[in-house]
Amino acid sequence: MTLPRVGVFDSGVGGLTVLHAMAAQIQAHYLYFGDTARLPYGTKSAETVARYATGAARYLEAQGIDLLVIACNSATALALPKIEQAVRVPVIGVVEPGARVASEVSETRSAIVIATDATVGSHAYREALQGKGMQVYEKACPLLVPLVEEGWIDHPVTERVAQIYLGEAAAAAPQQADVLLLACTHYPLLTPLLRRITPAHMKIVDSAESTAGAVRSVVESTQRGRAQDAAQDHRSFRFFATDSVEKFKMLATRFLGRQVDRVEHVDLGG
Repeated sequence: MTLPRVGVFDSGVGGLTVLHAMAAQIQAHYLYFGDTARLPYGTKSAETVARYATGAARYLEAQGIDLLVIACNSATALALPKIEQAVRVPVIGVVEPGARVASEVSETRSAIVIATDATVGSHAYREALQGKGMQVYEKACPLLVPLVEEGWIDHPVTERVAQIYLGEAAAAAPQQADVLLLACTHYPLLTPLLRRITPAHMKIVDSAESTAGAVRSVVESTQRGRAQDAAQDHRSFRFFATDSVEKFKMLATRFLGRQVDRVEHVDLGG
């Protein structure tokens, strides 16, 4: 069987959590592009983000992908329509799948969204959830990303920082909120820690897992009727980065939970 070629784009390494979730569910050839030379996207204008993201999307399309996943909250929130217009393959972003799953599992129709400053400022998740009839409180948690990249996944400092953020969110959010939506691709690595410090009634929705589910649905619909040997691992991975490949390899190994030995450097210019 010919496996699909899935392109995954992020401004850095956070989107590797989406790749990790997809690879656990879907046999495919994966091509991951991290625009590490130009991150963070969240401090840039929508026009700049669109220019960077569409350039990377076209690069991945030129590698022969069948499907493009925008595993970047800033790019999804600020540039998804322009990315969709720039390529001829189907495009899936991270916002809608996460919002859809949060809506499906919430009994009280109320959620807390934690994300970076840029994603909160875009209000993309708020709009998506409100469109599904939900109340939303958004909380920016800017310190969590550097703590995750430092490798402090289960560190007391990280736990204390998360407790402060979630305490502030709980005090400001609607009392009946029963979903915590992780709207940053770094945050899935903190799920065990967050589970310890959130109330038992709150469901944690991981936008990386939600996006993987959306991709699986698309792949299964296109592969329907084609036999696949589930006993064999036919997955393959290629990695592209626009900055230091050594730093990318180090972080990628941590985020993916598998050794990453080869990363190809790409210079898209401007």
